[in-house]
Amino acid sequence: MQKLHYPGVEETLYYEQLPNGLSVYLLPKEGFQKTYATFSTRYGSVDNHFRSGSQPLTRVPDGIAHFLEHKMFEEPTGDIFATFASQGASANAFTSFDRTVYLFSATEQIEANLTTLLDFVQHPYFTDQNVDKEKGIIAQEINMYSDNPDWRVYYGLIEAMYQKHPVHIDIAGTVESIYKIDKELLYLCYNTFYHPSNMLLFVVGGIDSDRIMELIRSNQAAKPVEDIGEIERFFDPEPQGVREPLKSIRLQVSLPKCLFGFKEKTNGLGSAELLVRDVTTKLMLETLLGSSSPLYQSLYDDNLISDSFGYEYNCSTDYGFSIIGGDTSDPDRLVERVKEAIGDALQSGLDAAAFERTKKKRIGSYLRMLNSPEAIAGEFTRYKFRGQDLFELLPAYESLTLEQANARLREHFDLSQLAVSLVLPTAEQGAEPS
Repeated sequence: MQKLHYPGVEETLYYEQLPNGLSVYLLPKEGFQKTYATFSTRYGSVDNHFRSGSQPLTRVPDGIAHFLEHKMFEEPTGDIFATFASQGASANAFTSFDRTVYLFSATEQIEANLTTLLDFVQHPYFTDQNVDKEKGIIAQEINMYSDNPDWRVYYGLIEAMYQKHPVHIDIAGTVESIYKIDKELLYLCYNTFYHPSNMLLFVVGGIDSDRIMELIRSNQAAKPVEDIGEIERFFDPEPQGVREPLKSIRLQVSLPKCLFGFKEKTNGLGSAELLVRDVTTKLMLETLLGSSSPLYQSLYDDNLISDSFGYEYNCSTDYGFSIIGGDTSDPDRLVERVKEAIGDALQSGLDAAAFERTKKKRIGSYLRMLNSPEAIAGEFTRYKFRGQDLFELLPAYESLTLEQANARLREHFDLSQLAVSLVLPTAEQGAEPS
């Protein structure tokens, strides 16, 4: 077991790669009562075209990673949630674009809950009957989200941006696509992506690292697995430019919802370069658009935004995009005002004093996050699966310069890569803004 010490953030991480390929990371937090554990696979909604080892190239229905996550909680003996609850734990799972994560939090029976987590994720139970039953459940979920304005404006923007890359496909898939899923496809995806060599176990909290690591070693040694070979993922080349500059629908909302953003021209960055891009872009966006910025205050004073206004940035080796906006009384004016502010920043650069203040603020937020085992558990795997280290963010932020932020500003804000997504009130609620 390797001991990895990070003096800058005063954290000590323990790491071991087991013989079956599973990567295990333990982060003891002295004095903390609650323990969080995440068992994650580098498998998300975008992984719909793949091959591993000698397998033929396979394309699977959209939404299958999310479907698989749902089915993992069903065991021959019943619902696994009940087992966790009986052991004093709260359990959950989620599927994102590029990972699926199973987790629990507990203050007691940590070893029993960790064993339960490992065992149920490594014991799939798919039958024709339970798969068919799940289709109806997920179809209802998809239909429910189709009426959710926040969900529709968010995914509407990604759909407007991307032409080929599967990031634009709803994580849950469509009703049509999930009805193409059967137990054989689920086992194919499970056996490919849930191999221990494609997974990561992370435990943080008031734990004894030696005792927990020994439990994990013993648990995994009792589950022999075969080598499946390297997993290859395939994506169709994404054209430059957006699919459509404006996507608009009408739903029952009191105020229009407006999200807009810029699609990156990705260029196969390595993990270190991607980390720099990630932190630089977020710092640049916070300086320009954050709640302490002059732009935010002027938009708020003019009643163009509410507390719902914000931004986010998502990036991977083969996609990247910003999302800006929220509820607004005038979507057209909001977009134009932000575009004007971007134009001014492109001419003059970011304000140096505002940049330094924002940099200190983000460093402070990062350090506070490290006091929350729950927050650490949520972020650790995301960085690791990109070949990055959550505990190396501090030096990444500290080394950022105004020149880098201004260069990133000029690179990211390309009007040919801009898309807008609107959810407008239904016709009887009010006319569409001009």
